[in-house]
Amino acid sequence: MSRTARRMFELLEPICLVTYFADEIGEEMTALGHRNYWAGYFASRAAPLGRVPAEVVHAAFYSFAEGEAARHIPSAWETIPPETSWAAWRRGSVTALRRILGDLASSPGLERAADLTTKAAVSAPTAGRVMYAGMRTLEVPADPVARLWHSATMLREHRGDGHVAALVTSGIGGTEAHIVSAIAMGIHPPESFGRVHHLPAKRLAEVMNGLRARGLVTADGHFTDLGREVRQRVEDLTDELAAPPYDALPAAELDELVAELSPITARLQAAGSRQTSDDQ
Repeated sequence: MSRTARRMFELLEPICLVTYFADEIGEEMTALGHRNYWAGYFASRAAPLGRVPAEVVHAAFYSFAEGEAARHIPSAWETIPPETSWAAWRRGSVTALRRILGDLASSPGLERAADLTTKAAVSAPTAGRVMYAGMRTLEVPADPVARLWHSATMLREHRGDGHVAALVTSGIGGTEAHIVSAIAMGIHPPESFGRVHHLPAKRLAEVMNGLRARGLVTADGHFTDLGREVRQRVEDLTDELAAPPYDALPAAELDELVAELSPITARLQAAGSRQTSDDQ
């Protein structure tokens, strides 16, 4: 089933990524009063966890530098309740999906894709899956487009929890995970990656030197053979751990889901919603 999990990731990720590039989400967050993108991001994505301290958000999100969660949690919730941020995040995402998908948004194929995606999304065990378990406590929307986004995001968090486990198992820290992703995407130097370039030069040097000392990265910032092996091991384990939700779908329904999602994914990718890495 790991191949199925990888294929589903490729098909569902563009649905989720609309949340991170479409203007509608930023407009919703600004209208609520969030001071910048990251305040809205932390307030909304962490909302299903409840009013937990920054340390818990940092642990659950994993791939952020020390102190980044604390810059926004709990301050982002002091005047805007978590559930309000979450509702706006979803509302903006669904609005963006409708705009990009056009006629597909009201098609029978999208409704069927939403049904099957939801069937998978509510089927996996929650044990050890903090972000996924948080989302499982939320009501699944009735509207097909909202339901598709919600269930795809639920599966994304399920996969993300497994990805964190794979990174921890391989000894790859949160900031290191972004460097590994940058190298895999061909970004050079990897320290220029948008998710880490703002960090202090001293901290980035420590991360790069640590990866070099373990034999994962060359002096000029590329993978060694061992680095490629470790990175592939993380990807393979992530796929394996992401497979359980799809056990709920018999082969015929999996084939149907692939068929119904394919045109949706293609249109989103054409609009710029493209998968880069598992690190969220």
